[in-house]
Amino acid sequence: MTAAVPRPDSTPILLPDLLALTAAAVDAADRLVQAGRRGVASLVAPGGAVDADLLERQQYAAHGLAWVATYGRALTEMRAWALRLEATGRFGELEALMLEAAFGEYLAQLEGGVPLSQVEMIRPADLGIAEDEVAAFRTPAVKALIAAGTTAPVRLRIAELIRDGLDGGGFGDAALDDETLGMIRDQFRRFGAEAVEPHAHDWHLKDELIPIEVVDQMAELGVFGLTVPEEYGGLGLGKLAMCVVTEELSRAYIGVGSLGTRSEIAAELIRLGGTEEQKTHWLPKIASGEILPTAVFTEPNTGSDLGSLRTRAQRNGDTYKITGNKTWITHASRSDLMTLLARTDAGEAGYRGLSMFLAEKPRGTGTDPFPAPGMTGGEIKVLGYRGMKEYELGFDGFAVPAANLLGGIEGQGFKQLMATFESARVQTAARAVGVAQNALEIGLRYALDRIQFGKALIHFPRVAGKLAWMAVETMVARQLTYFAAREKDSDRRCDIEAGMAKLLAARVAWANADNALQIHGGNGYALEYKISRVLCDARILNIFEGAAEIQAQVIARGLLAGRN
Repeated sequence: MTAAVPRPDSTPILLPDLLALTAAAVDAADRLVQAGRRGVASLVAPGGAVDADLLERQQYAAHGLAWVATYGRALTEMRAWALRLEATGRFGELEALMLEAAFGEYLAQLEGGVPLSQVEMIRPADLGIAEDEVAAFRTPAVKALIAAGTTAPVRLRIAELIRDGLDGGGFGDAALDDETLGMIRDQFRRFGAEAVEPHAHDWHLKDELIPIEVVDQMAELGVFGLTVPEEYGGLGLGKLAMCVVTEELSRAYIGVGSLGTRSEIAAELIRLGGTEEQKTHWLPKIASGEILPTAVFTEPNTGSDLGSLRTRAQRNGDTYKITGNKTWITHASRSDLMTLLARTDAGEAGYRGLSMFLAEKPRGTGTDPFPAPGMTGGEIKVLGYRGMKEYELGFDGFAVPAANLLGGIEGQGFKQLMATFESARVQTAARAVGVAQNALEIGLRYALDRIQFGKALIHFPRVAGKLAWMAVETMVARQLTYFAAREKDSDRRCDIEAGMAKLLAARVAWANADNALQIHGGNGYALEYKISRVLCDARILNIFEGAAEIQAQVIARGLLAGRN
């Protein structure tokens, strides 16, 4: 088909021209990223190898490089998305406008400044990019896309096209190109709409655990065994399927979407690092939902600095005794299994003395949340993300059988955990995409229904423009997340790609929630409106599974080491 995209002067960009322009713009963006990589390398690796002290001193530039590279990869994946749709005759007007808007806005920011946060802006000069390199970036294709894609007419037309999205018209074709994945998406969309979304806000307001009946339904649908190999009782699907399921569940409620995260982490730890006996024993139980796991890594004074963990595991015969404190442990009371990181070698500082344990515990109740001997806990009250609850845990001689040391060898805990981070961050990115989509839909619904000054809010250009960009950037985050998942499914290292997906998707979720609340005006600040919950839920995405600053650090170190 030949799509025509409106421009300010009303002349169209025909589809072949749009695809050619975006191809040239991707090349220009890549050259700018490489210039930034060289510039930052000159600041932090003057001798060829990255100097840790210089990297910390130049953190602003290094993290800026991560964001600039994330934009470059996002544009590459948006064009790949367009090509897949075009090849199957499904690249319609909405998709073409989304592509043009995404390129126009991101290219303009690459030239003028990329926001690291609400109060931090990175510009080419901050990365050591020379003015002549910026000038070289301003190719005719880049200038044409900026001129066409950043206009009010483009955003207003997108807003017109997504108005029917709530009634099944859609928010752009995701280009899954897989009938099975499409069926999975539809199944979990129905489940979310029927069993979760109507009740989620009440769970939040009452600060209640997600009802166990809903958890049981998820188990029956295979949520907890999606990526567990079939020989161990799972469905044996890939990370892309995991993303599709997670997005749809999180679209209904982030708490439900996050229930699968703990099973994903535990199963991945056991699959990659466990003995055959541990795999045979634990994986079928996790896949069926017979046991609910939780991740017990973080400590009160360490945060992301896992190398400073102090919780001790001392062996005494066939038992390890755990002593120490953990915090921000999600779903801890109702879980049956803890993947618990502790120090087995007190004389070994840093990561090398850490080991991972598969620590069983009895499931708690409302009146006795932690009935296990040697274990105590207290709830941490939180703004959002309430459906599983957060806890502080204390261990004082808590017993774990030596047979439950993951892999059977001490000192492998950090290495085992690192092997799961790619999948966890891809899954978290998918959660963020689901939350972003939910915020978009809530904002759009309100803009259609709310009458002010004699007309619906959607008819005010700035409201429509907000919604249009929310739809565009949600698609950008989705395609970047799908790309990371496909890389993981291809058994390629994807720590950079997973970090990029999580970095961008978390920002999009927060931006969408914030803008949707703004569209609600004062009503958005009222607890009775769902957007107040979604705003609180969205905020955590920039923090857990590696804060935005940690993601940027991971990406920057990888780029400066020559990967990607």
